[in-house]
Amino acid sequence: MSAHTTLILGDTSYPWIDIVDRGARAATGLAEFGVNRNDSIALLLRNDPPFFEVTTAAQRLAAYSVPINWHFTPDEVLHVLRDSNAKALVVHADLLQAIQDQLPKELLVLVIETPPAIQAAYAIDPILCQVPNDMQSWSNWLSNYPPRNLQFDSVPTAMMYTSGTTGRPKGVRREAASPEQANQLRSVEPQVLGNRPGMRVVICGPLYHAAPIHFARVALDTGTLMVLQPRFDALELLQLIQRHSITGMFLAPIMFVRLLKLPESQRLQYDMSSLEHVIHAGAVCPPSIKRAMIDWWGPVIHEFYGSTESGVITHCNSAQWLSHPGSVGRAVGNTTLRILKSDGTEAATHEVGEIFMRRHDYPEFTYHGDPEKRNSIERDGLITNGDLGYLDEDGYLYLCDRVRDMIISGGVNIYPAEIESVLLAFPGVHDCAVLGIPDDEYGEQVLALIEPADGQVCEESTLRAYLKENLAGYKLPRVIEFRHNLPREDSGKIFKRKLREPFWEDADRNI
Repeated sequence: MSAHTTLILGDTSYPWIDIVDRGARAATGLAEFGVNRNDSIALLLRNDPPFFEVTTAAQRLAAYSVPINWHFTPDEVLHVLRDSNAKALVVHADLLQAIQDQLPKELLVLVIETPPAIQAAYAIDPILCQVPNDMQSWSNWLSNYPPRNLQFDSVPTAMMYTSGTTGRPKGVRREAASPEQANQLRSVEPQVLGNRPGMRVVICGPLYHAAPIHFARVALDTGTLMVLQPRFDALELLQLIQRHSITGMFLAPIMFVRLLKLPESQRLQYDMSSLEHVIHAGAVCPPSIKRAMIDWWGPVIHEFYGSTESGVITHCNSAQWLSHPGSVGRAVGNTTLRILKSDGTEAATHEVGEIFMRRHDYPEFTYHGDPEKRNSIERDGLITNGDLGYLDEDGYLYLCDRVRDMIISGGVNIYPAEIESVLLAFPGVHDCAVLGIPDDEYGEQVLALIEPADGQVCEESTLRAYLKENLAGYKLPRVIEFRHNLPREDSGKIFKRKLREPFWEDADRNI
C-alpha cells in the first residue's frame, strides 16, 4: 500500500497513512479482546474510509473480515453473525437500530458515526447517525490502544457472504494465498483490473460485494487516489470522473444503463478523457449497452467473468469484444474452463451447457460450516456458479443465464437475460426482471416485470410491439406487470428469488 494514497468521501480527504495507523490501533484492541488468527470480524458499513481501518486490523491479526450486505434483513444479518462466529461487529450508527436489541451479548460492538456524505446520499435522519450513548464509539475505543506492529506473512482475504439472491447467505472462506499463488495472482491483476502506479479510481459499488472490494484492494496497492461514492448516482459519477481525473473503476452493467439513460446534453458535458481502464462484471451486459459505452468512452471498457467462489476466470478488452460481440472473454492465468451438458459430457462449440471452471493459482475455499454445499458444486475438480454459456471456436466464453433462472416452457429453453437485454434498450424502461412463473399447460410461462423510467408511462401495447420486432415469438412475455422499485441491490444483482417466490407459493397452495 502506498503511504501517499488519499481516500476521499464527500468533501473530506483521508490520508492512507492515517487509516493504517487507526487500523493498527484497532488490531491491538481486538487482540486484547480475544480476536485471534482465523477469527472473524464483521463489518456492517457503507462506503466509508473506516471500512479499510477494520480490514487493516483484520490483516494485522490474520483474521477474516466479514463484510455484511446492509440490504439484508435483520434476520439475515444475525444469521451471518452467527454463521461466521464473529467476535466483533463494527457498524454504522444508522444501521445499528434494526438489530441492536438482538445482538449476542458476548459480541464486541463498535459503532461508527454515519458521516454527512452518507447521510445526504441516503436521506438518513441525522439523529440516527449519532453513536448511541450506551454504545462504544469506534474512534474513541481505538484511540486507547497503541498500533500493533506485528504482521503475518500470509493472511486470509475477506470472508464474503453471497448476496442471498438464491437462498440463505453462505460464507466463502478461502485459505490464505501462498507466496507463489500471490505472485501469480498479481501477474493477472494489471491485465484484468488495470492496476498501475499512480492510478486514480472511484469506488461506486458497495464494498460488501466481492468485485468492488477486490478492485479497491488492488487499487490501493499502487494508486494515489481513491474516491468513495456513497451511493451510485450516474450524473455525480461523471462529475467525479472529471473533477478528480479518474483513470479507472469497476461498474456493474446496470450502472452502464443508468449512465446511458442520462440526457445526451448531460452526458456530453463532462470530460471522460482521463479514463484508461473501466472494468465491469456481475451480470450479463446487453450488447447494445456495451457497444454504446465503447462508442462514448472509447476502447477503455473491459469485462471479466467470475464469482466470489471462483475468482476472475475470463477477461475481454474492448477490441476483443468488438471482434467477438457478446463475449465475456477468454480464460486468464492458469485456468481450466469447460462447458458440460446435463449428462456430464463436454458440450460442442456453440452448444449451451453449464460452465465449470477452476483457477489453479487461486487458494482453495469452502462454504463456512457447510462442506456438503461446497462439494455439491464440484465436478472432476472444477466448480460451477450455476451459470449457462458456451465457447466459440476461438475459446471466447458467452453467458446465457443462470441454471435456476432459465425458463422451460413447453420443453423449450428460454433465457431471461436475453429478454431483459431487449427490454433495457427500450427508452421508457428504467429496470426490469424476467421470470418463469407456473403455467398449467406449458409448465412455465414468461413474466416480465417492468419498472418505468421516472415521469414516463410505458404503454403495454407499444412495449409488446417492440418486443415482437426484436424477439422470437416463443420468447415473448405472456404476462407483463408494471412495478415500482424493483429490488436490485447496489452491486447490480436483482433479487429474483424474492420476486419469484409469491407466484410459486400461490401455485403450491392451489395444488
